[in-house]
Formats: sequence, structure tokens, C-alpha cells
Amino acid sequence: MKKEHAPLASVLNSQNLIEAGCDEAGRGCLAGSVYAAAVIFPPDYQNPRLNDSKQLSAHQRNELRMQIENDALAWAVGVVTAEEIDKINILRASILAMHRALDQLGVRPEYIIVDGNRFIPYHNLPHTTVVKGDGKFLSIAAASILAKTYRDDYMRQMHEQYPYYAWDRNAGYPTKAHREAIAKHGLSPIHRKTFNLLGNDGQLSLFDE
Repeated sequence: MKKEHAPLASVLNSQNLIEAGCDEAGRGCLAGSVYAAAVIFPPDYQNPRLNDSKQLSAHQRNELRMQIENDALAWAVGVVTAEEIDKINILRASILAMHRALDQLGVRPEYIIVDGNRFIPYHNLPHTTVVKGDGKFLSIAAASILAKTYRDDYMRQMHEQYPYYAWDRNAGYPTKAHREAIAKHGLSPIHRKTFNLLGNDGQLSLFDE
């Protein structure tokens, strides 16, 4: 039987500020856009089912997505394309996707909490980075679920156009089958050309820079 996880915290700030949680999905993939989400819940919101998206099944994530979108005061998803990732690097792209999600929120946050340990300030709003925050705070967990499910939907759509790479199963991550398909069929238009696509030591991409 799966061990029950501890309840996640509602907010981090202690000043009663409107707090948005942010997380991304797809940072380690070889192909496709990186997605991020921002979520603001009502004060004192509780949901014992919410957890880090990686700890949930696909069915649980999709069920929770509907609940998050219904319960949140505001939520949004931001996207940065593979072409943009190649231009600015994946760390900056992940943060830019979070900023784009924050841009779309219908409620302006006063405080931001971010999964991980790196962030670029957003409009000078105070923020805190939280390592493994998707397993500690409800809004970050919710953001992880939205980012993951919306990106998975997108990769399934891309699979219909480029079926060689089995993105319906690997979502663009560097599996053996994915890399073998790259070696056999070459790149799709949404592969990240600056990544180590074939997994060869010292080879950053299929192209000379």
C-alpha cells in the first residue's frame, strides 16, 4: 500500500500576501517546448490529494487538473518553444515560461514561490525558491500538475505529426528508443538542437556550432 504523504502547506509568506506558486515541466527533454504554470489558491485552501505531479498517476493528474482549475483564484500556463530554448538556454527558458504564466494570471500576485533554486525576479515582486517545493506547497504542486498535463497533451499532438520518436510514451525525454529514432530518422522541427541529442560523450548536438 502506498504511503500517505504529509499535507502540503497552503502558503509560505506570513504577511497575508496573495501568493502564486510556479513550476515547470519538460526541462530535461530533447524535444518540444518547456511548459510552466502559475497557480493562486484562496487563503487557507486545503486539498489532501495534491502532491508533486511525479508522485501521481496520469489519471490522478488529469482529475486534479480539473479540480485545480475550478478551485484556484487564478491559474495560467506559459510556454517557451524549442527554438527559443536553443537561443537562450533551458534555465532561462524555464524561468521565462514561468514569467509568461504569471503574465496571464487574472489575479495579480503579491508574492511568488518557485520550485527549485533559481529564479529571475518578476516585476520586482518578492519571491522565494523552494527545493522540492512541489512536495511542500499546494500552489507549487498544482502548478507542477498543470504544467505536466498540458505539456503531455502537447507532446501527444506532436506525436501525431512525428510518430517516429514515440512522444506519446516518452514525452520527449531522452529514452534509448527516442535517441535511436533520432539517429535513424534525423531531427524533427521541434528538437532542441543545442542538447546532447544522441547521448554521445562530449557531443552537445548533431550540428557543429
